[in-house]
Amino acid sequence: MKIKVVKQLLELNENFNNDIKEILRSKNVYLVNVMGSPGTGKTSLIIELIKQLKDKFNIAVVEGDIAGQVDAEKIDSLGISVIQLNTEGECHIESKAIYNILGYFDLDEIDLIFIENIGNLVCPAEFELGEDFKIAVLSIPEGDDKVEKYPLLFSKADAVVLSKYDMMEYFDFDDNKVEENVKELNPLAVTFRISSRTGQGLNSFVTYIEEKIKTRIQR
Repeated sequence: MKIKVVKQLLELNENFNNDIKEILRSKNVYLVNVMGSPGTGKTSLIIELIKQLKDKFNIAVVEGDIAGQVDAEKIDSLGISVIQLNTEGECHIESKAIYNILGYFDLDEIDLIFIENIGNLVCPAEFELGEDFKIAVLSIPEGDDKVEKYPLLFSKADAVVLSKYDMMEYFDFDDNKVEENVKELNPLAVTFRISSRTGQGLNSFVTYIEEKIKTRIQR
């Protein structure tokens, strides 16, 4: 399967956010925006979610990177429809780019789309992409001060995933403090402790995501 590479236009049109929502709701497609730093485990998390959800939902993925298509190739190897979005230097994905990409998918055959946003704790949080659900991924090696330093991302997240949780014993990371910081910013956000490598905490997160999807789509 050949992976399409789409280049993002620089201009941002806020109206595309609403256009995307309207299109996807008319097609009963649920859109999830996954954000976090480079190397925080976004791709690994998406892969594990795909493995556990692909028998229940038809899934597609938009892989956002400044350049390259390494992560898209991993998704493609799972037999999942994927489009690589290269921003060529931009630190975020714009709603117009997502709007343009929708035409590459058969939305009548898709239930769920994951967007893996550009690795960044700042810019991606500023741009609405027509998503139904936002996931902020924070890895244990990054440190427990990131919610305080980069509050916007966590204030907008519907779920916060503390990834690479199997590494807790190697780092001075106060996960309870992080969860409290998240709650202060965003009382509705739910925090999950997950290791994509060992599977720790994945089942509860999959169940949570699955229920969110089912409340929105009807097949």
